[in-house]
Amino acid sequence: MPESTFAGVGRLVVHYRWQVLAASFVALIAAAMFGGGAVDRLASGGFDDPGSDSVLTRKLLDEQFDTGFSDLVFLLTFDSEFGSDNDLAVDRPDATGAGIDFTNEIASIPGTDDVASYWSLGSAPSMRSIDGQRALVLVRLPGEEDSHERDVLITDIIDQYDDTTAGPFSVAVGGREAVFERIATTIEGDLAVAEAIAVPLTLLLLIAVFGGVVAALLPVGVGIAAILGALLVLLGLTELTDVSIFSLNLVTALGLGLAIDYSLFVVSRFREERSAGSEVDRAVVRTVATAGRTVAFSAVTVAISLSALLIFPLYFLRSFAYAGIGVLVVAMGTSLLTLPALLSVLGDRVDKWQVIRRKSSTGHWRAIANGVMRHPVIVLVAGVVALLFVAIPFLRVEFAEADHRSLPSGDSVRATSDILRDEFPADESSAFPMVAIGNVDPTAIDRFASRISAIDSVARVDSLAGSYFDGVGFESGQEIAARFAGEDSTWFNIVPSVESISPEAEALIDELRALESPFDRTLVGGGTAALVDSKDAIFSRIPLAAGLIMVATFVLLFLMFGSILVPLKAIVLNTLSLGATFGMMVWVFQDGHGSGLLGFTATGLTDTTTPILMFCIAFGLSMDYEVFLLSRVKEEYDQCGDNDQAIAAGLEKTGRLVTAAAMLLAITFLAFATSGVTFIKLFGLGLAVAVLVDAFVVRVTLVPAFMKLAGDWNWWLPRPMKRLHSRYGFDETGSRTVIDLRDREPVIDLREPTVVPEEARSSGR
Repeated sequence: MPESTFAGVGRLVVHYRWQVLAASFVALIAAAMFGGGAVDRLASGGFDDPGSDSVLTRKLLDEQFDTGFSDLVFLLTFDSEFGSDNDLAVDRPDATGAGIDFTNEIASIPGTDDVASYWSLGSAPSMRSIDGQRALVLVRLPGEEDSHERDVLITDIIDQYDDTTAGPFSVAVGGREAVFERIATTIEGDLAVAEAIAVPLTLLLLIAVFGGVVAALLPVGVGIAAILGALLVLLGLTELTDVSIFSLNLVTALGLGLAIDYSLFVVSRFREERSAGSEVDRAVVRTVATAGRTVAFSAVTVAISLSALLIFPLYFLRSFAYAGIGVLVVAMGTSLLTLPALLSVLGDRVDKWQVIRRKSSTGHWRAIANGVMRHPVIVLVAGVVALLFVAIPFLRVEFAEADHRSLPSGDSVRATSDILRDEFPADESSAFPMVAIGNVDPTAIDRFASRISAIDSVARVDSLAGSYFDGVGFESGQEIAARFAGEDSTWFNIVPSVESISPEAEALIDELRALESPFDRTLVGGGTAALVDSKDAIFSRIPLAAGLIMVATFVLLFLMFGSILVPLKAIVLNTLSLGATFGMMVWVFQDGHGSGLLGFTATGLTDTTTPILMFCIAFGLSMDYEVFLLSRVKEEYDQCGDNDQAIAAGLEKTGRLVTAAAMLLAITFLAFATSGVTFIKLFGLGLAVAVLVDAFVVRVTLVPAFMKLAGDWNWWLPRPMKRLHSRYGFDETGSRTVIDLRDREPVIDLREPTVVPEEARSSGR
């Protein structure tokens, strides 16, 4: 009987254990020294479709007009200590002088452009608060949106001017770029908190699972190594492409969670083999051949799900694929090479420092499986109906982009943004630029600007022909109008009267784009237009991404288990589980149930990208546990040929590990639910719920119920697919080969059950 591939890997690891450990140590030191440098090279953007009209509009404004929409907003509030002799404090002579001086000071900062204020625009009413106590200064930052230098400039400006004074004014900073800079800064701090929570709790749970400190420390060590290694991978990727700083959350969560899961299964299998009487080296080889194989294919299933994120044009989403796959490669390599080498050296010392003594019986998991199989129809129907019921709220999901309300309520940038929204007649910082190309003449500009300003959701339109309110035009200064002049092109500054991140604003973008114009072409940009374009780019590719995930998962599970029904069952049940998770997230984060307890502001909207991330990550993790359970069920079935016995034995031997692994991973994700940023809370809590529902509901009840009803059909294949699987399949679980390291020849361990012939396995007998 030929030696399996993974048994061969195990043999090599045992033979070269010290070399493997030395190479791993060198790699770990390199990752620790250089991996942290990735954080400073990650970008805070990536939410826009680079091929969209909104991005093209930004480029045209920059290249043809040397202008664009505002990135930062300075809010100047008149201090009552200076007194006020009229309602419009911002028009006092001392206020006017201070406002002009501040405008000039900001304009003198290298890297700023198009600095405009209430005073420089001739006391524009929309740039003054309703009570006349506040005024605005708008700033554009030219250059590549996601360049590191631009990010540093934004941070420096906020640090220098936020919560300062300028004459009789107090100064605060807001605007789209300030919001995303503050979100990124908040998340960096939250990462340290999450790790400080997750690592000790994980270690305590591992001690409870293994009963000993040494065995518990091994998975934590593998997890830390996976995080450091993944950071080194991200550092290399920043040389080739843009990578989002938000992907750091996935590095920590998956690096700690999955590496711990994988090493949990490896260490547990090693201890099981030692308990069965195998000597240390033979136990290591057998562990790699069984648990190692499962870990490898589990990592591939998760990687398949994450790779679907590469389909989307937003590098924010693609970054999570880079980070996740990087973590998986490091976690898998460490679990298959470094950890077995360490186990080979430690031997039974892996059980040193035992603090909990317990019986090793796992009979209650067999009892659960038998209980489910006694009433499979009731369990399956009840479980499916419950999951569908919980999924119902997802039918009314409303997608939007994360805005300032994602920040904690006490954050200064959020407070500034709230004032801009509530106390000003129009949202100047969220104006929509519209570029018009070809057939440009003053009459066409006048008529078109008048039509736009007459739209209910538009507060004002600025153009080459002047400013327009409710269809009526007013002349503006020649200097102001000149900024709209281009070579056979012009542009319009459209100030909305509705919330910029809202269904009403998105409807306005659609209406503006649908307008018949006298020009050859018109393009609409701005933050809301970018959101509309991003949603179109995401939703148009979701069917392809989901299809690729499901087809690739089906093929992989078919090749691994030699079954049609098992992969189909896995896809359907995983989809139901994720639907329930999404329903719970809409009920909590969109509707606001529990917002006070969790500390966030419900907006009635759900971040567009987070459910996509959750789907790809959670679907992969669900398949992760599917592989763990089914590998053992198939191994038992190949030995005994009895479906019910295989299900009961498989759950008995993996139930405790799968649920423990899920709890460990959930702890890591729940640590991120402590974040001050709402969509990170959604990300952490949502994935924790998905993992726990999958492990405790789907794996423990629905899978055994379905497999009981299916009987031997679980492993049935039509003859053509049977030949295909025989030729290309990965099924090595039927091999009962044991490697004897003394003479390097495979021998049959007579203590193990007789191998079931291939014909019997294929026919289900």
